[in-house]
Amino acid sequence: MALVLLALNLRAPLTSVAPLLKPLRDDLRIGDTAVGVLTSLPLVCLGLFAFVAPRLGRRHATRTLLTVSLAVLAAGGLLRAGTSPVAVFAGTVLVAAPIGIANVLVPGLIKRRFPRSVPRVSALYSGALTAGAAAGPAVAVPLAEATGSPWRIPLLLLVVPLALVTAVVVLIALGRQRDEAAPDASPVPGGRPPALWRNALAWQVTVFFGAQALLSYTVFGWLPTIWQDRGLSQASAGLSLSLCNAVGVLGAWLLAVSERRLPDQRAAGGAVACLTAVGLTGVVAGPRSLLWPSNMVLGLGLGAGFALALSLFALRSPDAPTTAALSAMGQGIGYLIGVLGPLAAGALHDVTDGWTWPLAALLLACAVQITVAFAVGRSRVISGEPR
Repeated sequence: MALVLLALNLRAPLTSVAPLLKPLRDDLRIGDTAVGVLTSLPLVCLGLFAFVAPRLGRRHATRTLLTVSLAVLAAGGLLRAGTSPVAVFAGTVLVAAPIGIANVLVPGLIKRRFPRSVPRVSALYSGALTAGAAAGPAVAVPLAEATGSPWRIPLLLLVVPLALVTAVVVLIALGRQRDEAAPDASPVPGGRPPALWRNALAWQVTVFFGAQALLSYTVFGWLPTIWQDRGLSQASAGLSLSLCNAVGVLGAWLLAVSERRLPDQRAAGGAVACLTAVGLTGVVAGPRSLLWPSNMVLGLGLGAGFALALSLFALRSPDAPTTAALSAMGQGIGYLIGVLGPLAAGALHDVTDGWTWPLAALLLACAVQITVAFAVGRSRVISGEPR
């Protein structure tokens, strides 16, 4: 329950902003450049604060860090609903920073608490993340209409209550099992093993996660625009993104089921990249009659790919400290790579006035992911020596 509630907190506060950007921009009287910074800022924070998490993990218990992160998240949600641009930008940082820290802590927590069920528990966690990502934009506009507030109250309600409830559940869940060497009652080892940044397998995991982040956040940022450019309504465009995220939950579940029957993750890694490539091609360049099926294939690929990328942190690590270090390295670099996707897609679209070249760049990312999958998918763990 704690993992599922945590996952719901770690995406909805970020994805719920997109459908409310127009009233937010008009109310605060900020320009398109400022809006671009506001939408890119969370992803930058996810990457930068991922590097902070291991150092904090050496000094504080996971239970304490997660609880404090949720409290800061709630405070950030309150500040982000402020009346000035400064408050909104500062609140956005306070919302994204604890999410970046919690992102790194959870794979190590899964490794310690569920060492024999890492793929299944990781799929459950990533499925809840995807569900939260889908729920944010789907609920934001109805909340705005119900409350009569164009953006402030919806953003506040989607963050503060759930964060506070989750903090209580985390305190209870991670404080119950005192007889297992109290892994969460003492500081969790963090940092990186001495040779991790010189280890080929660690970099393969990082590249796989980075390619997945680039693909996912480019789709999250531009999918509705692509649909509108293809002649569909704004309502259909918004529904396409929610459906893509929702189908991603099914993709994470299918990955968990299939991994029990596979000797390693090579086939799964290749499959998720191929599904993503086929879905992208259908959405951008396929016939309009296949838009909805292509959208569902894209969601399956992205959802299963994200679940696989998260599980690799634990599957390729011999212990929880290495999992935390690899998670920090992979997510820190991976999310910073992910920032480049929406920016590059937008720049290519501006230059070419079409989506063919952005599609070509995304298919190249899929090709990189397939190539890396056959190396990172082999059943092995990181040793202390570089390979």
